[in-house]
Amino acid sequence: MNEKFSAQSTFAAWSQIFKHMKKNVWIFGTITGLIISSFMLYAAMECYTNPDMQTNDVVGYAGMIAVFSLIFVGIKNYRDKYNGGIITFGKAFKTGFYITFIASSMYVLVWLVDYYIFIPDFLDKYIPHVLKDATADGATQQELQEKTAEMAEFKEMYQNPFFVVLITYSEVFPVGLIIALVSALLLKRKSNDAKASITT
Repeated sequence: MNEKFSAQSTFAAWSQIFKHMKKNVWIFGTITGLIISSFMLYAAMECYTNPDMQTNDVVGYAGMIAVFSLIFVGIKNYRDKYNGGIITFGKAFKTGFYITFIASSMYVLVWLVDYYIFIPDFLDKYIPHVLKDATADGATQQELQEKTAEMAEFKEMYQNPFFVVLITYSEVFPVGLIIALVSALLLKRKSNDAKASITT
């Protein structure tokens, strides 16, 4: 009888933990996804409507890293609010991974809707930006020809929806995954560590 009660209690405890993790992941994944999708839509429309716009990959990725810092906040919130101040590296990384996946999937979905419904000729606007930036960076004529051929091949591949999904995921998912990994390393905490931080 005691063993049955213990098994039921353990199952109930794990169900509660999973419920809290799922809730935490959805909240922070959705918030992160909404923010990076909004930035993407703004940048895409600026590039689409403004031929003189200067693209800056460094600024773009810096902004993405800033937004994905919510992964750190999400893991910490789960650890401190729902998990008694302790968390293993594996659980912390899993939490960060799910947040990243939800946010990245929202990013991909928003782009697919925007691209296929509203701006199907986006690459016709985007490719001149790329070549213009290459020229501004001092590319030689041969380098410009190579870049032109590269972008033509990219445009051809972009006709495949699977490639569109894959390349769009690659823009954001690796960044989020790295931040999830670093966050898990920084936030992992054993029970003894939690007690020590409370007593100090």
